[in-house]
Amino acid sequence: MTQKRGAAGPDTVLECDGVCRWFGGLQALKGISLSVQKGEILGLVGPNGSGKTTLVNAITGFYPPQEGSIRFLGEPIQGLKPHHIARRGIARTFQNVALFKGLSVLDNILLGRHIFMRPSSLASLFYWWWAQREEVKHRLRVEEIIDLLQLEGVRDEPVEVIPLDLQKRVELARALCAEPRFLVLDEPMAGMNQEEKEYMVRFILDARDAMGVTMLLIEHHMDVVTAICNRAVVLNNGEKIAEGPTREAINDPAVVTAYIGKMQDAA
Repeated sequence: MTQKRGAAGPDTVLECDGVCRWFGGLQALKGISLSVQKGEILGLVGPNGSGKTTLVNAITGFYPPQEGSIRFLGEPIQGLKPHHIARRGIARTFQNVALFKGLSVLDNILLGRHIFMRPSSLASLFYWWWAQREEVKHRLRVEEIIDLLQLEGVRDEPVEVIPLDLQKRVELARALCAEPRFLVLDEPMAGMNQEEKEYMVRFILDARDAMGVTMLLIEHHMDVVTAICNRAVVLNNGEKIAEGPTREAINDPAVVTAYIGKMQDAA
């Protein structure tokens, strides 16, 4: 079993140490420890129900761990509310597209800037001098992200009428507009064909290179994981069963068994 863990150091962006989470009598996470280094894309894989999304929800504050610690840039974040964690520099996308129907692509992406907006009566009073300047700055940043992800052609379309692969790209754009230092991508290729997956892989790598963002990628498509992830962590039944260079980790015998079962079971 591969159990190599990157040691925490000056380049460690996120570190989970002994993270546990229960839901009633079910222990969904059993002492998970991992670290993510600056600039890398860490793959988080495992069968359905293995604890991947629960770990992400612990990191982003939706289901704080009941045991263990989570540190972001050296500072503990377990127990913080999700919007406080977002302001620290952690953003995410969702497995099921969570865009706002009835709004345009542009407006959905602009919502990613909400953590920088500080509405006040004073700003409204002096809108033309103060608040308008802030609004222009936010819109300029949004336009940069639209250009990066090549969404110019649909920027004014209602988000519900564009294809799924473009909706996934809009969700990525909205997350990037928060200018995160750490980005969690929860199955960004779900429902895509091979060509659409290749486009999304390119946009993820472009975003990593252009913005210097560190990423945690949850994905079931192993071709995607091996193509873009520097390392992989594999979970099964709430436990970490392998960790290391991507191909080495996913070819670990314990991982193969977790996915397809033992040979006698298959027989």
